Amino acid sequence: MFDNTTFGKSLDVLQRTMDVSLLRREVISNNIANAETPNFKRTDVTFEESLSKALASEGKNTFKMTMTDERHIPADRTVDYKTIKPRRVLDYTTQSDSNGNNVDIEVEMMDVVKNQMRYQLLTQAVSEQFQKINMVVK
Repeated sequence: MFDNTTFGKSLDVLQRTMDVSLLRREVISNNIANAETPNFKRTDVTFEESLSKALASEGKNTFKMTMTDERHIPADRTVDYKTIKPRRVLDYTTQSDSNGNNVDIEVEMMDVVKNQMRYQLLTQAVSEQFQKINMVVK
């Protein structure tokens, strides 16, 4: 019903971000559960930066470049935000304990809190979207 509208797009982006928040909760829980497992590497979820770039690419009125060969990569390519998927990324960059595990339980607990607060903010944003619709309908 709200496809191709700003309202529909806003709800879709909020829903996708909430889904990623749930995935992130699973990943953080897995990291915490394996905090003492030897050679376990923590996992992180990336999504927001890719989504932001995709949304920014939609509004660009860039200079159109002429491609002389079909193998050229277009510089002004628009990325559909619906194609952006969350990615689980293994963290090999942080330091490991003596057992090869790189889970820092304090960092993971902070990530739990940040993720929970982000999810609550998203639910409030969805609620506000529907409150606006209710105001218009009344």
